[in-house]
Amino acid sequence: MPEPAAPARRPRFGLWRRFRRNRAALFGLAVTTAFVIVGVFAPLLAPYGQLDMAASFQPPGREHVFGTDSLGTDVFSNVIYGTRVSLLVGLFSVLTSTAIGITIGAAAGFFSGRVDTLLMRLTEMFQVLPQFFLAIVIVAIFGASVWSIILIIGVLNWPATARLLRAEFLALREREFVEAARALGMSNFDLIVREILPNALPPIIVNATLQVSGAILLEASLSFLGLGDPNAMSWGIMLHNAQDFFNRAWWMAAFPGFALFLTTLGVNLMGDGLNDALNPKTQSR
Repeated sequence: MPEPAAPARRPRFGLWRRFRRNRAALFGLAVTTAFVIVGVFAPLLAPYGQLDMAASFQPPGREHVFGTDSLGTDVFSNVIYGTRVSLLVGLFSVLTSTAIGITIGAAAGFFSGRVDTLLMRLTEMFQVLPQFFLAIVIVAIFGASVWSIILIIGVLNWPATARLLRAEFLALREREFVEAARALGMSNFDLIVREILPNALPPIIVNATLQVSGAILLEASLSFLGLGDPNAMSWGIMLHNAQDFFNRAWWMAAFPGFALFLTTLGVNLMGDGLNDALNPKTQSR
């Protein structure tokens, strides 16, 4: 009798192969990468300097692709320079909030008990605060600079990361590999950092990616209200400067607004694709 055929093995796809099956995610990655390159090489890509001035309110044309603003500066160059500031705020504010969230969420999920109760009450207190209006008050009191805005956004946005990581730690701390490491005499710090945290990071990475767009929008909102750093060109500052000239020079608001839309769309699509690639439910399809 012929031997029974071996059961077909389920193909194992790498992270990149799972990610690239999502065309929307690839588009988001391409858009985000393009803006990152523009931000990094802004001085080389901008056709004009930030202090170079021409005639005011020139419409888009051959000499000035996106036109000029009320001061006569090139809008296209300002959009390029604004890319650096907006992405800087989005990246470093999320790094700040993620660092705080990981510290609090890991401690709450690993130690549980009174430590968990105390840290979760602190987290809930921050969650119920109206973040946008609190950010307005803090910026108005302490002044606006790029780094202060980064710190404010980071301090206000950590609760979601903390709660997410706490849930992951609660699910992982009793697993066999953690018990085996504990039996070998590993310290609590080593158990958290070397055993549990690496296995709990995938949803944190996805959450951080999605928070970048929120941080960029929050900075743009603060700048639009006149609470941004006046010495650093950002898309929000450009929208603030265009408020009085919507009817006369539509391009002053249209192009930075479109850049803001494209960036947040690209980051969100990339985050959704990363979530699908790291989600075990979608990996098994």
